[in-house]
Amino acid sequence: MASPCHVDFIDNAMFCDTMFALAYTDSDQKWLIREHLLSILREFPSLHPTIDTFIHNDGSTVKLLKVEGNLHISHSLPLTHINIWIHEHYPHVAPIVQVSLDPSNPIRPNHPFVDVSGVTTSSYLHTWSPFGYNLVGLAYNLVRLFSLDHPFSLVSTDRNMCHLSYMSKMECMDRLWWMLHYDIITLSENTNNKIEKLTTLQGEMKMRGDVIDNIITGLEHERAGLKQRVKEMTDEADMLINWLAVNKVNLSVALGGEVEDAFEFEGKDANLVMEGLAEDRALEDLMYAVEKAHEKGAMSHEVYIKQIRVLAKDQFMIRAKLKKLRGPKIFKFLDLIL
Repeated sequence: MASPCHVDFIDNAMFCDTMFALAYTDSDQKWLIREHLLSILREFPSLHPTIDTFIHNDGSTVKLLKVEGNLHISHSLPLTHINIWIHEHYPHVAPIVQVSLDPSNPIRPNHPFVDVSGVTTSSYLHTWSPFGYNLVGLAYNLVRLFSLDHPFSLVSTDRNMCHLSYMSKMECMDRLWWMLHYDIITLSENTNNKIEKLTTLQGEMKMRGDVIDNIITGLEHERAGLKQRVKEMTDEADMLINWLAVNKVNLSVALGGEVEDAFEFEGKDANLVMEGLAEDRALEDLMYAVEKAHEKGAMSHEVYIKQIRVLAKDQFMIRAKLKKLRGPKIFKFLDLIL
């Protein structure tokens, strides 16, 4: 039986018609709320009625009755302080349930029935109907929910699934909700891990793609350089063949035999000229090779400059020597080469 003081409190609050009147206006609604309040207070003596101002999501405020107090779940679980607000359109609109926050013992994150602000939901509230649903049924539903998964404790007493034939439809819905909630969390964590790994892989693939692009660009530049070099060598070969034709040199000997046999230079100076030309061409090829090695990073800039300086000095000396050795018979040929 409800406490007489609770009965008086509810009667005085419910039927007050002054400026302190509550948001309930229909007389039938008031009697129904009174009956449901007395029923829950009889079943759960640890709860008591009170009046407070409720703020809706749109910012509007109403003065409502609520039931609050510690809800006993089991001997192994802590007490849970709850607030059950009686909506102004009760019983057509479900009550609003909140778990009181405790700064020293916060609500577990990702709880299936209670969010971090304490607002509580369940299948009972989602399927609420003015027929067959009441505050007592809601309170018992909360006890079952918190025994299945307590908002403040990691260990609950009713984790093992009993046979479905012994469970009500509401209990089955709550347990299904509970299982789906944690399955979704697990799936979300796995998905996030996969996304993180794929993002890392995507970054690595992009880096590899950039490296490949750089290699392709380098090869394109090298290919263009080689094509230019082939063109230059082809032009030089054409100029040399034309010179040989103009000077009536035996082309078959020049192209098929020893190069020296194509020229009829006589004397020591002529041989020195040929040797000098060979050295000049060799140094030219060597400087080209050094330049390519520097472009590919196989040689530092300091070493490259030093080597080019030495080779250029040697080439200068050889070309100066060739200038002194020029004779009338090879004058035009030397101008062509040098």
